[in-house]
Amino acid sequence: MSDLFSAAADDALARRAPLADRLRPRTLDEVVGQDHLLAPGRPLRALVDADRLQSVLLWGPPGTGKTTLAQLIAAASSADFVALSAVNASVKDVRETVASAKVRLGERGRRTILFLDEIHRFNKSQQDALLPAVESGLLVLVGATTENPSFEVNAALMSRSVLFRLRPLDADALGRLLDRGLAALGLDATDEARAHLVASSGGDGRSLLTTLEVAGTLAAARTPTAPPAATAATAATAATAPTVATAATAPTGATAATITLADTEGALDARRVRYGVDDHYDVISAFIKSIRGSDPDAALHWLARMLEAGESPRFIARRLVIAASEDIGMADPMALVVADAAAHAVEFVGLPEARINLAQATVHLAVAPKSNRSYLAIDAAIADVRRGGFGEVPSHLRDASSSAARRADGAGAGYRYPHDHPGGWVEQDYLPEALRDRTYYEPSDHGAEARLAERWRERRGTT
Repeated sequence: MSDLFSAAADDALARRAPLADRLRPRTLDEVVGQDHLLAPGRPLRALVDADRLQSVLLWGPPGTGKTTLAQLIAAASSADFVALSAVNASVKDVRETVASAKVRLGERGRRTILFLDEIHRFNKSQQDALLPAVESGLLVLVGATTENPSFEVNAALMSRSVLFRLRPLDADALGRLLDRGLAALGLDATDEARAHLVASSGGDGRSLLTTLEVAGTLAAARTPTAPPAATAATAATAATAPTVATAATAPTGATAATITLADTEGALDARRVRYGVDDHYDVISAFIKSIRGSDPDAALHWLARMLEAGESPRFIARRLVIAASEDIGMADPMALVVADAAAHAVEFVGLPEARINLAQATVHLAVAPKSNRSYLAIDAAIADVRRGGFGEVPSHLRDASSSAARRADGAGAGYRYPHDHPGGWVEQDYLPEALRDRTYYEPSDHGAEARLAERWRERRGTT
């Protein structure tokens, strides 16, 4: 009787499972995307096909198939499969898994694959508890992470694992996944809705199917004649037939509900921008490089992405202040003033209004002429100092405020006061004797720097 109730419960869960779970691939050939790892002859596929899997780390954004791949790898292997989540597993759980693996290997000669989801959540002691079993080969570790393992996984585990990076799904892969979802739900979609679903998913297959399921519910609600949603069996069939037409799943004589652009927009209203630790570094990098490359539209896109994801506006403002000197510099001296004003506005005004100040500074820096000569100059000067290029302060530049210094070493003697000369400039040596011919600053011919540099050269008689 208990088996009967258990089977009924499993069947009910299968029918109510999210679409992404119902369409989970059952073989490697059914996986959508990741051809660089799973196409015939590619690295991960070759290891699985030969049943020679080593410990691996699967690194990629959400919805790219890390958990699915781990399950399929285990299914294709002769080893037993144990799954733990780093969110709730403890060192005790790890030690019990290692002990069970020893028994399994000794009694039945079977290896154990340990799938550790969100391995970046494991602290150092938990990772250290895994290390001996991974090192000896007792456990084949399959770790999944959305964060850069170089920062989150200790070096010893990294060195004993093969790192595979999963890529966000491209438009073609997402389109095939969308076809499966529509077939499973017995629905159709307009071209505009399809394009919007693919474009808004951000390469995340699970997000696409979740949004599709909500959009399908909205479409069905306004289509009274729509057929009922497909059963779990239909969904399973659709998973193995990526190109099944949606009309094939609708009952004879019935009209399938059609998902419109309005349905997809409604389904997407509550979705947040995905933004993990890697995104923090990657998006700010793209933001700064877009400013450096003088593309205000791209810079505004990355700014919007950071703001929508909840990035700290202070962090953004600090990066703008740095970019104003690092990438614009003397080509537009006002850039630093604008960036600094935006940073003050963030503190004084706060979000959401400060987004306007940040946007103004972003556009100013992006369209400004560029020069990194001040940045290069200070680095060159620091390099000289670090190499020991000091030299004594020339006597005419020394502090002459004390009579003792003036008497002892002639401090200030021979100094020529620039304001006593026409134009406020007089030729004079300011570097130590050993560095007298050194040049650090080489102005560019961009923007205001070109005009300033010309006046500077005229004074020096080097034009």
